[in-house]
Amino acid sequence: NWYVRLSRRRFWKGTYEADKIAAYQTLYTCLISVAKLMAPIAPFYADRLYQDLDKTTSKEQYASVHLAYFPDADNGFVNADLEEKMQRAQRIVSLVLSIRKKEKIKVRQPLQRVLIPAMDAKEKQAIEEVSGLIAAEVNVKTIEILDDASSILVKEIKPNFKTLGPRFGKYMKAVSEAIIGFSEEQIQTIEREGSLPIEINGKNTILDASDVIIQSKDIAGWSVATEQGVTVALDCSLTEDLLLEGIARELVNRVQNLRKEKDFEVTDTITLTLKHHKKLEDAIHANKSYVTSEVLAKNVVFVDTNLDGEPLSFDDIETVIRLDKTK
Repeated sequence: NWYVRLSRRRFWKGTYEADKIAAYQTLYTCLISVAKLMAPIAPFYADRLYQDLDKTTSKEQYASVHLAYFPDADNGFVNADLEEKMQRAQRIVSLVLSIRKKEKIKVRQPLQRVLIPAMDAKEKQAIEEVSGLIAAEVNVKTIEILDDASSILVKEIKPNFKTLGPRFGKYMKAVSEAIIGFSEEQIQTIEREGSLPIEINGKNTILDASDVIIQSKDIAGWSVATEQGVTVALDCSLTEDLLLEGIARELVNRVQNLRKEKDFEVTDTITLTLKHHKKLEDAIHANKSYVTSEVLAKNVVFVDTNLDGEPLSFDDIETVIRLDKTK
């Protein structure tokens, strides 16, 4: 699902050249392998998927997935560094989307910035390499990676009594007091290393990351989320330009849905006609190239007279829309 979402533009934008072919071939390889692996537990769906794929390629030797062999693993294809980067990207995306949900800001509404603190140069580079994917998935303009978050994101630590109780019993109170008194450096160490040696009542012990709960305090105008050692801060402020772009994105979504309802071909160009609406007109003028390229509109026309079309309603916008194929 993650691969398909990130590759949508590769599948349908541009001409049928090397990058698009590679995207399709990768998807085919994954789907045919999944069909074989799932055959014992979803026999009918797996066979339909297998036969539909093979009808297109004629690469398989068998009439049914249930006659085919399981795919052989090729460890040469395993790229642990890439997997780690993608897992980090997914975690960051999940955190930012959770903030959007909490703040009730739709994903189609662009935002300006996300701050992500990095523990070291290696982590910073890893985030930089997937920052474009992250920005596109969470719809923000820029990703800023902080070398040292201590001056911007203030972290606080609390004992996790669920794990401390069974581990330390009668010493839990002393351990909890020690955790509450941790310095910023100690918090960073246990977050980075996953453990921290401490002394309790003259005895040395080791705290695990699961023994504590680390959170970052919100900053004015920002919302912060932390999970499994990853912290993100989202700038939730909305400028006029961002609001207009959000309206343009909502319009594109409505037009694309209308194109599907009318059974337009993906390559059909259109004339987009709208009944005059000041805010919507401002949004289209400010984002005209984006709107026209996304919906394949040759022309965008606003009219003041009654328009024979479909009602269009989202947010506080109420108007009428009509799509006409261009010749």
